Amino acid sequence: MTNFEIFKEKLNNAGYKLTTQRRVVFEIINSNEGKHFSPEEIYEIVKIKHPEIGLATIYRTLKLFEKIDIVYKLNFNDGCSRFELSHVEDEAHRHHHLVCQVCGKIEEVKIDLLQDLEKIIEDEYDFSIHNHTLKFYGICSDCKNRRKKCKKETTEN
Repeated sequence: MTNFEIFKEKLNNAGYKLTTQRRVVFEIINSNEGKHFSPEEIYEIVKIKHPEIGLATIYRTLKLFEKIDIVYKLNFNDGCSRFELSHVEDEAHRHHHLVCQVCGKIEEVKIDLLQDLEKIIEDEYDFSIHNHTLKFYGICSDCKNRRKKCKKETTEN
């Protein structure tokens, strides 16, 4: 099943129609998978081809998508919510993220090394873990390379 077929099925199962606004927002998120867009960033893309769709509609659409598990809302502690496609069927847990504290770039980490830790916690505390999130904050390779280049140029002059 394609992401679009899953999307239509989730809408239908929840009793919602496939409107132009919902289709457009979904297509942006789906075609940019791996990116983490804020509602404002989605709006900037939407208004190019669909200027009649307002920012409030984007917010309402994302809220609906989150409610019926089409998207997952992410918080990177920068005052801005971001969204990505939800693949709950495919993932035992959500993936992790690397957040650059210089440029704000967000990168996905596909590996999950916390399975052993989860087992220990479940056994020790008699607690059934369903999911976890993990964010690493630091400096991305692009920013590190820029800093090295600036330092090198400064010492050469």
